[in-house]
Amino acid sequence: MDKGEGPAVTSKGIIAAGHGATAGAARVILDEGGNAFDAALAALLAACVAEPILTSLGGGGFLLARPAAGDRGGETVIYDFFAQTPKKRRLEADFFPITADFGTAQQEFHIGMGSIATPGTVKGLFAVHRDLGSMPLARIVEPALALARGGLVLNGLQAYIFGVVGAIYTANAACRDVFASRHDPARPIGEGETLVMPQLADSIEALAREGEDLFYLGEIGQRIVADCGAGGGHLTVRDLADYRVRKRAPLCLDYRDARLSTNPPPSAGGILVAFSLELLRHAEIGTGAFGGADHLALLARVMDLTNKARVDSKLHATDGAPSELLNPDFIAAYRSQVLGRPAAKRGTTHVSIIDARGNAASLSLTNGEGSAYIVPATGIMLNNMLGEEDLNPHGFHQWPGDRRLCSMLTPTLILRADGRLAVMGSGGSNRIRTAILQTLVNTLDFAMTLEDAVSRPRIHFEGGLLSIEPGFDNPSTAALEADFPKTQHWQERNMFFGGVHAVEFEPSRRRFSGVGDARRDGVVIRA
Repeated sequence: MDKGEGPAVTSKGIIAAGHGATAGAARVILDEGGNAFDAALAALLAACVAEPILTSLGGGGFLLARPAAGDRGGETVIYDFFAQTPKKRRLEADFFPITADFGTAQQEFHIGMGSIATPGTVKGLFAVHRDLGSMPLARIVEPALALARGGLVLNGLQAYIFGVVGAIYTANAACRDVFASRHDPARPIGEGETLVMPQLADSIEALAREGEDLFYLGEIGQRIVADCGAGGGHLTVRDLADYRVRKRAPLCLDYRDARLSTNPPPSAGGILVAFSLELLRHAEIGTGAFGGADHLALLARVMDLTNKARVDSKLHATDGAPSELLNPDFIAAYRSQVLGRPAAKRGTTHVSIIDARGNAASLSLTNGEGSAYIVPATGIMLNNMLGEEDLNPHGFHQWPGDRRLCSMLTPTLILRADGRLAVMGSGGSNRIRTAILQTLVNTLDFAMTLEDAVSRPRIHFEGGLLSIEPGFDNPSTAALEADFPKTQHWQERNMFFGGVHAVEFEPSRRRFSGVGDARRDGVVIRA
């Protein structure tokens, strides 16, 4: 296991993830002959134990899957199993705010039964396994079962995340039974304490045995519906019964010497990254110095304009695939505002895997922060997607019924002209798109290795505030303040700026490399 890139060759594959146990589950499956998609599903399940705030079987996500050439057609596809809005809104909902404290910044989230959207992770698990799996599901779940029953010692990063949203995980007796500190039940579990989730293990084992209907139509689904009805939630029998995984063609574009495939609408993350790259296409951003005033000012302006594009294009309002964001006239208008002037705008996790055959999986997952509702006797906390400000830009309780929620999750694949194949993704709410953008620019414009591209400092511009990580030259950041007077200098690297986990395969040399973002305790494991 390591956190950076290296020359080692492997016969099985490579995994980058946000926790060693998540990546370790994937390695077990690769070592036993499973493919990248089997390994991704093992990682998904293990992450529900190792990264329980960031993902859950009660949440949603996306898998960007590229089967190896000649295998199952070799076509890249997005499995969209993100959360869906309920069909109807009830007038009186259990819905209340908590404050997440990052230290340097605060963010308000809403939780309660009324914050729960229709979850898709279980459906996604089974859909991917049917289409792309090569091992029995009963074997794929075993690493997660061992982890949940044997216990996991909480590391510093996961303890920090529990501290940020501790109000959720100590909100009621059911939450405290699983997630409270054994030393002080009023606070969440801390670093060095052991998290054991036997009920979750039983649920995973039952799902592998009985199938997805257990969650959507059977005993688990029936309990969810009954509790929502009695406790102020929106979900009904039809919400669960009618949920479907959507298979979508990726959004593709050419940038520099690479062909990029990323998450398409109705998700916003991929198309906003694509929009940003279109603005930068003729900027020759890589000809100057990394971190120079011109480089940072251009990035900040592109982020600003992309934020405006998100509002103007109304990506969040529809389940369709709006084209106006990449309309040539629309792009030209924004490009002129950037290039025509003197150099003078939430909890998730990610797993990237490539196996020795060239199968590639980019898996992004989220549970929001969790709703504080655990389905009784299952260990499964449901999401609070309807309580995400990022996913409700027009205000709470204004969402249209029975629509995929807009997401910033941006699993991405890069195919270089020389045959190199890479996949990446990130957590980080609205910072996902800027983290991916900067990693792509660092890789494709500044010709950095994956490790350098991910580890370099980042900026983020949103809501008039320019946030700057440490590591840039002071004169460069000082020059920005004339154009961006509302500036926040962070004192250390932080998960606020995302966590890009990326792997690459160079077929001609049979060489694997990868990087796990240290901002989110990322690791790389070779099988």
